[in-house]
Amino acid sequence: MNKPAYLYGIRLNQTQFLHQLFQVLLVGLTLGMMRTVVPALAESEFGVPKGSFVLLMAFVVAFGFVKGSLNFVAGRLSERVGRKKVLLWGWFSALPIPFMIMYAPSWNWIVAATVLLGINQGLTWSMTQTAKLDITRPDQRGLTIGLNEFAGYVGVAIAGIATGYMATAFGARQGLLIFGLTVIVLAIVLTFVWVKDTLPWAKQEGVRHAAGLSTGPIARFPQNISSSPTTWEVFTLMSWRDKRMAAISQAGLVEKFVDALIWVFYPVFLYQHGLNLSQIGWVIGVYGFVWGGTQLFTGKLSDHIGRHKPIVAGMWICGAGVGMMMLGETALWWSFSAAVTGFGMALLYPNLSAAVADIAHPNWRGSAIGIYRFWRDLGYGIGALALGLVAKLNDSISSGFWFVTIAMFVSGLIVLIWSEETHARLNPAK
Repeated sequence: MNKPAYLYGIRLNQTQFLHQLFQVLLVGLTLGMMRTVVPALAESEFGVPKGSFVLLMAFVVAFGFVKGSLNFVAGRLSERVGRKKVLLWGWFSALPIPFMIMYAPSWNWIVAATVLLGINQGLTWSMTQTAKLDITRPDQRGLTIGLNEFAGYVGVAIAGIATGYMATAFGARQGLLIFGLTVIVLAIVLTFVWVKDTLPWAKQEGVRHAAGLSTGPIARFPQNISSSPTTWEVFTLMSWRDKRMAAISQAGLVEKFVDALIWVFYPVFLYQHGLNLSQIGWVIGVYGFVWGGTQLFTGKLSDHIGRHKPIVAGMWICGAGVGMMMLGETALWWSFSAAVTGFGMALLYPNLSAAVADIAHPNWRGSAIGIYRFWRDLGYGIGALALGLVAKLNDSISSGFWFVTIAMFVSGLIVLIWSEETHARLNPAK
């Protein structure tokens, strides 16, 4: 019997693309429920001593190291067992989280819940992105990842605002229990019923490349790697053997310093300056909405002008927005600064992933994306540790903001010097 022909493109796979898009919205909602209430009430609700910056950052450190590791595992594993199974495993790992928050007797339980959140995010977010790249065309990668991150981070923003209101209405613990359980159970049901495994699309694409049947300009794939590489081969290529991939990976790691800062220091900073939970949710929500919403534009833009320039500009604009938080004293100014940060993130975030997808061969693209995401989300852990230490040494949260600003400018400079344009149409293989 003839094998089925798998077609590529958003329109040709519209139904499955929309299912995957809704999945990443649910992934974002799951992450967002930990963003506003938990850090702001760490002292009063969960017993974190005032001024314990390193202890406060502990749950983000745990999240970063676990999520980064699971990204690595998810990419490789999905090339063996398929994307859908890995997605389901990710959702089942999240089921205990709302109950752990509800009954947490100490901050250690929150850290443990965040470990499970890291497993959930590493498996689910990786799979939603990889699955959409499997079924779309190379000239749609920027748009595809832009839509993916739009849905995910709009979910983060909605959850941050919604949980702020639910905590006020039902209490912090019960509000998070209701919200979290609803989202996670819905995701499991939808994955079972409607999500398809997209690994066959990736395998067919690899066969077409090998047979020389691919159409259009050929990307500048790395040459110093075998056609069916080992895990170590892909890891070393992504980490240092290919300068472009190394530059992208370090930029991904450093930009997560921003997310670690916004996750923990923003709520504490704003709470100390007199904003209530709902107001904090809106300021942080502005960052999420701008980041998520403008990725609809910035992802598609990179399909036309390339990835390199938006990445460098985004690193610098995002860093500037973080520094701007220290220059004003009103909710309006902080919201504007958060919007600038979100716009910079929208320029860099989808295009870092698109750049990896551009020059990663279909045979090992899932692994490459997983390893890039390993380094990127390790930035949560490294950034949170650095932020906690910087704030402790200076006995001030504001020093963490300036640390991240400087790190973003330096990282953007490394991308400018080491990397190049990866879009096949704009910089094809010779």
